[in-house]
Amino acid sequence: MTFEDNSFEMIRCAIQVHRILGPGLREKPYENALVIELRRKGFNATPQKAYPTRYLDHVVGDCIPDVTVNDQVLIDTIGENEIAQMLNYLRISSLEVGLIINFKNARIETKRVVQTRRD
Repeated sequence: MTFEDNSFEMIRCAIQVHRILGPGLREKPYENALVIELRRKGFNATPQKAYPTRYLDHVVGDCIPDVTVNDQVLIDTIGENEIAQMLNYLRISSLEVGLIINFKNARIETKRVVQTRRD
């Protein structure tokens, strides 16, 4: 795992969104604004990218994080059991880094979650 995933720059984008929109909105406006801000800063931001969940040789559903950035980092907003959910997203997507962002309070909160790969 390298720390060249630009997560600090992504957090700066989230801070900018929070600064402009303020706290307390529903999740979707923050997600949409974050995608716009990430793209403005040169990131490839894909909202609601579905990652198939497999059981044996069958797809049994999808996990859908809020934003996938540069096909390297997942971003999801904070909610119930957010760390466990992010770890599942990372496992299913085979990515290593996730950011959990809470826009709802007066001060933005972020958590960086790293899952090391098991070979």
